[in-house]
Amino acid sequence: MRGRDEETGEFLDISRSQNRRDALDVLALGEKLVSLTPAQLARVPVPEDLLPHIAEAKRITAHIAHKRQLAFLAKHMRREDDAVLDAIRDALDANSETSRREVATMHRVEDWRERLMKDGDKALGLLLAEYPHADRQQLRTLVRNAQADRAKNKPPRAYREIYQVLRGLMLPAALGLEDLNAADAAADADADGDTDGDDRADD
Repeated sequence: MRGRDEETGEFLDISRSQNRRDALDVLALGEKLVSLTPAQLARVPVPEDLLPHIAEAKRITAHIAHKRQLAFLAKHMRREDDAVLDAIRDALDANSETSRREVATMHRVEDWRERLMKDGDKALGLLLAEYPHADRQQLRTLVRNAQADRAKNKPPRAYREIYQVLRGLMLPAALGLEDLNAADAAADADADGDTDGDDRADD
C-alpha cells in the first residue's frame, strides 16, 4: 500500500516513501545530536563539517528557526556516507547504555554516602570489602567532617566531597573502564589536603 505525503496529500510511490522515511530518520538522528551535552557529543564520531551546524542548532531557540536549522543539518547529514551515519547511530546507542549505567551508579553512590553518614565505620568496613583500594582514612575523615557540618548546619563541603570520592571508586567499575576518574580522585585528594597546604605555608 502506498503512503501519502502528510504535507501535500499526494500518494507516494515505494521509492519516494522510502526516501521520505530515510529523510525523517536522518532528521531524528540530527535532533539527537543537537540534544547531546558537549561531553556526550565528544564521544560520537561526528564529521568536523557537521559540528558548526550542530552548534548553530543548539544556539537557536526560536521554534521555527530551530526546526529550519535542524532541517539544514539533516540536509548536510544526508550527504555523508551510510557508514558514517551508521557509526553515529552505534555511538549514540553506546552513549545511551553508558548514560544508563552512569545514572544507576549515581544512585548507588548516593545510597552509599547515606549509609556512611548513618552507620559510620560499620558501613565503611562494608564499602572497603567491596572496594579494597579505597582510602579508609580519607573517607573516615570526610564522613566525620560531614556529620559535624550537618550537626552545626554548616555548608556541606565534606558531604559533597564524599560523593566525588565514591563516584571515583564506583564509576570506572560500572563502565568497565580502568582509572576513568583518576583525575577526579587526584582533585579530591588535593581538596582534602588544602588545610595541610595552608599549615605548611605557615611553617
